Amino acid sequence: MVKKKSKKKRLIVFGIIIAVIILVVVAFVAGKKDDVIKVTTAKVERRTIVQTVSAVGKIQPETSVKISSETSGEIIYLGVREGDTVRAGQLLVRIKPDIFETQLEQFKSAAEAAKLETEAMLAEKIRAESELKRVTELYKKEFASKQEFELAKANFDRAVANYNASLSRYQQALSAYKQMQKSYERTVIYSPINGIVTSLSVEKGEKVVGTAQMAGTEIMQIADLSVMNAIVEVDENDIVNVKVGDTAEIEVDAIPNEVYKGVVVETGHSAITSRLGTQDEVTNFKVKIRFLKPDNRLRPGMSCNTEIRTNVRENVLAVPLQAVTVRLEAGNLATDVASGEIEKKTEEPKEKTKAPPSVVFLNDKGKAKMVKVKTGISDKGYIEIIEGLKEGDEVISGSFMAVSKLLKDGSPIKVDSTKTRFVKKS
Repeated sequence: MVKKKSKKKRLIVFGIIIAVIILVVVAFVAGKKDDVIKVTTAKVERRTIVQTVSAVGKIQPETSVKISSETSGEIIYLGVREGDTVRAGQLLVRIKPDIFETQLEQFKSAAEAAKLETEAMLAEKIRAESELKRVTELYKKEFASKQEFELAKANFDRAVANYNASLSRYQQALSAYKQMQKSYERTVIYSPINGIVTSLSVEKGEKVVGTAQMAGTEIMQIADLSVMNAIVEVDENDIVNVKVGDTAEIEVDAIPNEVYKGVVVETGHSAITSRLGTQDEVTNFKVKIRFLKPDNRLRPGMSCNTEIRTNVRENVLAVPLQAVTVRLEAGNLATDVASGEIEKKTEEPKEKTKAPPSVVFLNDKGKAKMVKVKTGISDKGYIEIIEGLKEGDEVISGSFMAVSKLLKDGSPIKVDSTKTRFVKKS
């Protein structure tokens, strides 16, 4: 009886040991299985890569002028309304000229009187000059006395002085008259260009102020909307890639489902610095993009988004952007190209080191094979491969964590075929 119990006890212990061994084996196998990294892949094929720079801004006409009053008075005629089309030389505004008409007549009369006086003084000067010549000849022949000669000379000198003074007064009066004439002419304003009245700030009957030296009340703005530009700000890191002649696509917020073609006609050389929040400082440069075709729906001040094509490479090897990463020799840290983030080391390097090489991981019979690559330009989804890969290679393109952190050379992988994608030719 005792022997049976002892045998039964041994069987129980043996069973427990077997169960523990099985659990350990299962756990080991499961652990090994967990070491396999699930990935997605893409085939390397040839495509066209279009590198672009994004920028936002406002639409402005190439030519826009402000019409301001150069004299003071009441508007008695306003010949246009906002939105009207005008021609160069067309009458726009007339300011009440009453005070200028009165002053103009006064200055005209003063100038005419000064002219008559000057003409009289000129005649007197000519007469005195003739008399001096006659007396001088007689004095040389001793037919006139010294006293007669000196008197004739004094009369001539006085006539010259009177004429010069009269001439100066006439010139001043004439200048004042012409100035008043210009002031009178400023009561009538004509359009300097062909265009459209884009803003109108006054109404008939309003008082305006202004002088010839300082522009006064702004009356209206006229713009030539036949030539329109998108004025955008490009980040300092991108401006080096933008050049005159680059083509662009322009989308206007107010006109949905419409993409306009444009060309860069001017790039700024002076930085525009602004702050975001309390610390970050942003430096941009102004770029002018000319619309290639006019559209009467475009208005000055409309917001727009632009994509400037800075480079195009056709029929080049390409992989998805997220397939390219880097591996640092120290710490095996990485970043993927799409995120642009690099994990920092715990200690800053004392000396500058070379930038870590770009790498991709190939699917090599169920294992990740790390390959260094030389990259070129990129668009929003793909990056050019100059060296390191060949057409048809299967690169690991995801997940982000796998490519940027987990994968090492030789890591076991399992391809998730439901998510694997193929690069299509453009």
